Amino acid sequence: MSFISVDASTDMEKIKDQFANLHILRRSSEPKEPTYLLGIDTSKTVPAEKGGLVAVLCSNGSIRIYDKETLNLLREFSGSPGLLNGVRFANSCDNVYSASTDGTVKCWDARLASEKPAQLFKGYPSNIFISFDVNCKDHIICAGAEKVEDDALLVFWDARFTSQDLSTRDPLGAYSETHSDDITQVRFHPSNPNMVVSGSTDGLVNVFDLSVDNEEDALVATCNSVSSVSCIGWCGRDYKQIYCMTHDEGFCWWDLNHLDTDEPITCLNIQDVRDVTDVKEGHLDYLIGGLYHENMDRLFVIGGTNLGKIHLLSCTKTGLSHVTSLQGGHAATVRSFCWTVSEDSLLTGGEDAQLLLWKPGAVEKTFTKKDSLKIASSVQQRVRVHSSDSYKKRKQQ
Repeated sequence: MSFISVDASTDMEKIKDQFANLHILRRSSEPKEPTYLLGIDTSKTVPAEKGGLVAVLCSNGSIRIYDKETLNLLREFSGSPGLLNGVRFANSCDNVYSASTDGTVKCWDARLASEKPAQLFKGYPSNIFISFDVNCKDHIICAGAEKVEDDALLVFWDARFTSQDLSTRDPLGAYSETHSDDITQVRFHPSNPNMVVSGSTDGLVNVFDLSVDNEEDALVATCNSVSSVSCIGWCGRDYKQIYCMTHDEGFCWWDLNHLDTDEPITCLNIQDVRDVTDVKEGHLDYLIGGLYHENMDRLFVIGGTNLGKIHLLSCTKTGLSHVTSLQGGHAATVRSFCWTVSEDSLLTGGEDAQLLLWKPGAVEKTFTKKDSLKIASSVQQRVRVHSSDSYKKRKQQ
């Protein structure tokens, strides 16, 4: 046991040093219309050393495309007439997807300036999509809808391109029996194209195997977070575990390996991480998301403070423990991140309208903390976004 403990301790020191050594290399220039930056994804088709693209979901309902190395704004896509929710690059090309409140999932070629989506995946009448994902082979899209009357739908499309390609696609079908409220999160398995997990304001986190024909039999597991779900993801060896964060800062972690055993599937269930997580020389105001580190076989959780400090937390069955923090970058709440461990780089976006690129030992040029605070104040006066408070109020009714 001592060898495992020493190795784990050494790994933790490495990740602590790796994260703590990140410094701001670049900030995006202030856009004409400052917005909150709610989601980030990076293109997967270009080798890291050659640069790539960054797609950012903005609170004005648009997606901005940036050059990953320079953070220069290249183009912007509008979700009009709807607002966009979520942002995701395809795995095999530079198409970028987002779900819209107008009842569609839109797909653009991120390297072209065309305002018109390359493809439009149409939902059923009255669908308002607030979450979505694309599977690892880019074959299937799944979107989660707001509840309308008695239905909260998961809708599916065939996303494969064909020689006789149509610019508009109708759904393959939908699941309607497994959630009773808005479906706020959808995540496909990183390597199994048939496995998908969904989360809802009803507190349920459902795991499906799409290779099975009907909804009832496709439902592999139902986990209950007992609160409105704000974030879900896959983790663990072979990604056979799932984690979940809630709108009131709860955290859950389940092991699907235990489904057919007598072992409990719940690894961790924290009602409010702010009450139990000890952050050195500081505090925790909210959770942003999770990251599974494959080489270490360790789940990390990213959180922060309302003044822009970013905390790295390690997740074990005994709880969340503070590893280290980053500060001096954002001047307001951080809403999104994309940490590429292999490239040793971190992208963060916040309510100060700033997109930041962090690299080891980097030296930032021509930007001051005062500038960042000024922008943060300006944005917060102008921006209004759909708040998680509405989910909490609905839950309490």
